[in-house]
Amino acid sequence: MLWVDPYGAARKENEPCYGLTPAVTPAAVFDPSDCAAVIACFNEARGIASVVGAARRQVGTVLVVDDGSTDGTGELARAAGAVVVRHPRNIGKGAALRTGLAEALRQGFAWAATLDGDGQHAPADLPGLFRCAQETGAALVIGNRMAEAGKMSWLRRRVNRWMSAQLSRHAGRTLPDTQSGFRLIHLRTWAAMRLEAERFEVESETLMAFLAAGRRVEFVPVQVLASGRGSYIRPVADTIRWVRWRAGLRRPSSSNSTAEELM
Repeated sequence: MLWVDPYGAARKENEPCYGLTPAVTPAAVFDPSDCAAVIACFNEARGIASVVGAARRQVGTVLVVDDGSTDGTGELARAAGAVVVRHPRNIGKGAALRTGLAEALRQGFAWAATLDGDGQHAPADLPGLFRCAQETGAALVIGNRMAEAGKMSWLRRRVNRWMSAQLSRHAGRTLPDTQSGFRLIHLRTWAAMRLEAERFEVESETLMAFLAAGRRVEFVPVQVLASGRGSYIRPVADTIRWVRWRAGLRRPSSSNSTAEELM
């Protein structure tokens, strides 16, 4: 039985996925035609068209949730070929992702790939997440950026490592990149969970909810790209919000099942 490396070390021959558990027979065949890309964004006019274009080369449908942008982000995304859902005002990344994932499910998709609209995630890395879901039966696959952590800003790198260490300790297992928003999500599994975060703590909440429900989670190494703008994260306010959220966590199940019954 082959165990995989959660830290995103150099890939071995015939070893396509790195995660928290041994490779197993997949619970369901992943089909890219059953997957939509979901991009939650706010004031991303500078790069949203190129992100949408790159995502459309990997999946047939790209859903953009324009979270109250004032710079024409939604119009540019639509012109690039995305289906756009607009919030009349900015209500936060967590709420925008919830809107996008619910819309993907409503349209009949089984999976959603989430990525940011600022260009920091490479849609060309999506096939690696797809292969991981196919080969392991994971219900949540997360793009692990830590092999290229040196390309992150000092603040983002430190906060990510600290939060990941806190959640790893809580979960009793190594979670190398808990703050990555580059993910592949099984939508029926997601829809069965009660998720309430409306801002940047959404990545942590979603990950820990999947673990608490005993669903299989995997990490796959991905690139780190320059976003071309500063982060919208507010270090003090968002860290305080995250700590308050963390205080209410329940310990996840020791099981790491494949969510076969939902697939």
